[in-house]
Formats: sequence, C-alpha cells, structure tokens
Amino acid sequence: MQGQILVVSTFILVSIMLIFLIVYFTRKILDNSYRKKVSDLEVKKNLVASTPVLLELSKVEPIIKNDKMEEKYNNWNNKFISLKENELVQIDDMLIDLDMYIEKGDYKTCTYRIAKTEMEIYKAKEIAETILEEVKEITLSEEKYRSIVTKLKAKYRKLTNDFNNHKEMYDDMQEAVALQLENIEKRFLDFEKVMDKNEYTEVVHIVKALDTMIDHMGIVVEEVPDILLMSRQIIPNRMKEIKATADSMVKEGFPIEYLNIDYNIEESKKNINTIIDKVKVLNLEDCMFELKTMLEYLDSLFVDFEKERLSRKVYEEIEKDFSKKLNNTNKVVDDIYNQLEDIKNMYDLDEDDIDIIHDVKKTLVVINDDYKKLLAKEKASSTPYSILHKEIDALTKRLKTMEEDLDVALKSLGNMKDDEERAREQLDEIKDFLKQCKEKMRTYKLPIITDNYFVELSEANEAIDEIIKELQRKPIVIKTLNTRVDTARDLVLKLYNTTNEMIKTAKLAEMAIVYGNRYRSFYEEVDLGLLDAEDFFAKGDYKGALDISIKSTSIVEKDIYQKLLDIYDN
Repeated sequence: MQGQILVVSTFILVSIMLIFLIVYFTRKILDNSYRKKVSDLEVKKNLVASTPVLLELSKVEPIIKNDKMEEKYNNWNNKFISLKENELVQIDDMLIDLDMYIEKGDYKTCTYRIAKTEMEIYKAKEIAETILEEVKEITLSEEKYRSIVTKLKAKYRKLTNDFNNHKEMYDDMQEAVALQLENIEKRFLDFEKVMDKNEYTEVVHIVKALDTMIDHMGIVVEEVPDILLMSRQIIPNRMKEIKATADSMVKEGFPIEYLNIDYNIEESKKNINTIIDKVKVLNLEDCMFELKTMLEYLDSLFVDFEKERLSRKVYEEIEKDFSKKLNNTNKVVDDIYNQLEDIKNMYDLDEDDIDIIHDVKKTLVVINDDYKKLLAKEKASSTPYSILHKEIDALTKRLKTMEEDLDVALKSLGNMKDDEERAREQLDEIKDFLKQCKEKMRTYKLPIITDNYFVELSEANEAIDEIIKELQRKPIVIKTLNTRVDTARDLVLKLYNTTNEMIKTAKLAEMAIVYGNRYRSFYEEVDLGLLDAEDFFAKGDYKGALDISIKSTSIVEKDIYQKLLDIYDN
C-alpha cells in the first residue's frame, strides 16, 4: 500500500516538473521571438534616422541664390528636424513599451503594439525618403539637365544643318521653319539663365518645352518637303493625268460616271488647300496621312480604268460566244418543243422527261429576257463594263446549267430513238436466225422431228410477233420493247441450240449404226443392239439410238464414240 502511494506521488511530482519545464521553455521561445521582432523594428527606425538628408541639404546651401530656394531649404530642414524630434522619439517610446509588455508576458497586446509601431516607422520612412528625393532633385539638377540639354542641342544642330542644306525644298515655308528654329535657340538661352540663378523649378519646364519643340521640328524638317512636293506637284499632276484619261475613255464609250471623278478631284483640291494652310502654321497632324490616302485613291482610279478596259474586251468576247450559243440553243429547244406532241405520241415518255423540257423552255425564256436587258444597258452606256462582264458571266453559267438539263432530256429521247432502231435491227437479225434454223432442219431430212422442237419454234414465232406488235403500238413503250426483244432473242437462240443438238445427235446415231454394220455378221450382240438402235432412230429417239449403237459397237471398239466425234468434226 505504501509502495503504491510512493509511485503515485512520484508520477505526480514528475508531471508537475514536466509542465513547469514546458511552460518555461515556451515562454522563453516566445520572449526570444518577440524580442527579435522588436530588435528588427529598432534597426528600421535607426535606418530612418540615418537617412542622409542633412548631407544633401549641406550641398544645397552653396547654391541658394534666391528667396524661393531659401524657403525650400528651410522647409526641408524643418521637416527633417521635426521628424527626428517628434516621430522618431515617439517610436523610441513605443519600442520601450514593447519591452515592458514582453517582460509581463502580455503577448496579445505586444502583437498589436508591434503592428502599430511598424506602421509608424513606415510613415517616418516615407517622410524621410520624400524629403531626400526632393533635395536630390535640386542637388542633381544641374548635372542631369545639362546632360539632357546637351543631347537636345546635338539634335537641334542636326535639324538646323538639314534645314540649311536643303532650304530650297521648303519653298515659301523657309521663313516659318527658320523662325521656329530661332525660338528653340531662345529657349536654350533661357535655360542658361535659370541655371545661373539656380531656379531649378523653371528648368524642368524649359527642358520639357525644348524636348517637345525639337521633336516637333524634327517632324517638320523631315516631312514638310515631302508634303509640299506631294501637294503641289505629284498629286496635281496625277489629277491632270486622271482627268485626261477619263475624258478619253468617255469618248471611247466607257460608262465611268460611277467613279465620280470630277467631284472627287474637286474635293481633293479643297483638301490640299486645307493641308497647305495647316503646314504654313507648322501643324502637320495627319497631313502626310491624308496626302498618302489621296494619292492611293488617285492611283486606284488608274486600276479602275484598266479594269474597265479589260472588262470591255472580255465582255465583248464572251458576249459574242454567248449570243451564238443562245441562238443555237433557242433553235434546238424550239425544234424539240414544236415536236413534243409528236414525240409524246411516238414514245411513252416519263413525266420527269416532259417536265425537264418544259423547265428548260421556261428557263430559256428568262435567259433571253435578261440578255435583252443586258444589251439595252450596254447600248444606253449606263452600266460599267466591269458589271456587264459579271452579268454576262452569270448568264453564261445559267445557260450552261440549262444546257446540261437539256442534254439530259435529249439523251433520254435519243436513247428511245436508238432503242427503237436497235429493236428493228435486232428483229431482222432474229428473223434471219430463225430462218437459218428452219433451213437447217429442212436440209437434214430427219424421219421424225420431236415435239419439243415445234414447241420452241412456236414460242420463238410468238415472241417475234410480240416485237412487231410493240413496234406498231403508238406510243412505243421502250422498256417493254426491249424486254420483248431480249425474250425473242433468247427463245430463237434456244431453238437454234435445240436444232443443232438434234441434228448432231441424229447424224452421230446414223454414223454409229452404219459403222457398226461391219461387225453384225460376226457379233450377234452387235447385231441385236443395232436393230434396237434402228428402231429408236425410226421413232425419232435419236439420243436413244446413239446410246444403244455406241454401247453395242464398243464391244468390239471401245473408243468408237471418240472416233465418230472426230469424223463428225472433220
């Protein structure tokens, strides 16, 4: 029991010591962290205090030559002294308070106070840096602005040389340009005066003015000769060329009123006068752009003239071909249309074929009307050839499409006519073929002709009669006619094959019996077989006769059938 109490007591004691150590080290870590932040803030404050404002102010003292400069100097000095004696002292107090809060362990308040102190240091830094920048603006002004002005003088001298070397190119603008260059020279003198008096606030304005004036004069010196050349020579000469070309084209019958040349030339002259007035006061804004736009427009007119000439040439060529095609197409369509009733009576046309012909006729009427309107436009000289060219192209395409539709209809009609003629030719061929079959059958006088021959002969004759009926029917149904022709041809061919097969079989049977007669007196079986074969032959069963005779004779000669075929074929 005592041992258990001792263990529990030891555990409690160790736990308390561990908690104490954790709290102690946690407090130690937090203290160090906050003291580090305070130390960093103190460094920042010291950097603000060490801003070299007083050093820069010492450079200003020797160049104070007027009340305005002295006022600025005193103002900067007072601001910096106030910063050190008020804001920075207040920040020191705030840093001391932070140490006290850390000692007490009041970390919540300490965090808030650190943020506030950091904000005050930032404000103080802004004040110190602003003062330093303003002071440096004065201490570095002379070196900076003299460097800028030196570069501006170099640009100015180059402009002056360029102007003096090419004065003749400026015509009546020489005086205005020279006067503006003199104004720049005066501004350089003003710069020297204010620099001598250390009036650096005025220096800024003078340098900016010099920079603007020199940039402007750079544009003036560069562009004025080109503007004068374009506005007084190039564009006026181009206008004369255009006017002469336009008058010539009008005499040649070109309708170019749509280009509004006279109006646009007058407007261009007004714009040139406006540009010249602006140049006289050296206001070059958009002048070069407007002149280039004007010149591009005038050049585009030459392109339009050439386009009209080319369009006229192409139009006349296309119109000539179109007229011939249209006339030929009109004749073809009129002929077909006039014979349409006869064609319908002759052939059983599909409604689609008839509709195509009607549609072609309607389309052709519209094309003819549009073509007449086109010719009227050409005669009235009211439409440019570039538009006439497009319209004749469109008409040509429409006519071509219509001709394709017409070709479909003509092809259908042509096929019907061809089918009819082909059917008549094939009828003659089928009749001739049938005639050959009959003659061949008559030539070889068989004792008996089998019934199947007469059945096939009757079918062939009936099929031929059907062809004749279809050819005599009005209108002719081409599809039915072709079917009748195919049927008759197949039946006659079947009859032809039957005839040939019957005759060949009969001939071979007869040859086999005759050939086997040589063995009848020697072989009783051969004699009996041939007697049966002769009986079959007499009854018209030629195949049976052939089979029995071959079988009987093969007792003596096994290859008798092949010998008979060789004799038959030769």
